[in-house]
Amino acid sequence: MLAEIPSEAGFRVDTADAVVTITLDRPDRLNAQTPSTWIWLRRVGLDLPGTVRVVVVRGAGRAFSAGLDRAMFSPDAEGGLIGLVRQAADEADATVAGYQEGFGWLARPDLVSVAAVQGHAIGAGFQLALACDIRIVADDAQFTMAEPSLGLVPDLGGTKRLVELVGYSRAAEICLTGRRVPADEALRTGLASTVVPLDDLSGTVDATVQALLTLPRDAQVETKALLLAAADRSPADQEAAERQAQLRRLNDLMRLVD
Repeated sequence: MLAEIPSEAGFRVDTADAVVTITLDRPDRLNAQTPSTWIWLRRVGLDLPGTVRVVVVRGAGRAFSAGLDRAMFSPDAEGGLIGLVRQAADEADATVAGYQEGFGWLARPDLVSVAAVQGHAIGAGFQLALACDIRIVADDAQFTMAEPSLGLVPDLGGTKRLVELVGYSRAAEICLTGRRVPADEALRTGLASTVVPLDDLSGTVDATVQALLTLPRDAQVETKALLLAAADRSPADQEAAERQAQLRRLNDLMRLVD
């Protein structure tokens, strides 16, 4: 059972059978995020029922997410970033690790996560989209890794995911210039799984979700686990993992026949 999401989290959760939709819901702030957003996203991941197969992440209004709410830099902001500096080093490290878990669970092998991206995806918004397995992008989308421009670093898992998608050199150029990456370039470089007209975004996401649900779940889980681990394995190790996964699937299928 999912916990009730408080308004300060800045998003809402809707469940329909095996699909959970997380909608960033601060359109007046272009869905800017706060530490409360990350804390409550982590809670959603922990509380997610085992029946859920697909998680869709989207933004209300004209943007996916403008990233960190600048109000969080204020010394007076409750739960703001200045409070991290006042914590002991190990406590601050644990706090940020909890924030990272708010995005990290979207890569779990038992789920497929889909980001529906329109308008701006900046900073934490960019990293949230990167955390998802599939990024369906409207043609008005623009990705920006703004943290270095603010004197910070991307710290919600985005650096590794970006390098894996586009390679080191392009990732360095995107992060260290802070430029906007338009939808057509995102598709060309692998940031986007597909690009569609803005009016077609919801329909394309719905069709993708239905396609995902048609696959046998166990085969989907095993395949995603193989894909997630592929970059860190040698070809021989990956082939061994494929053999083991296939034998597990064949054994399960044979049990169904028997």
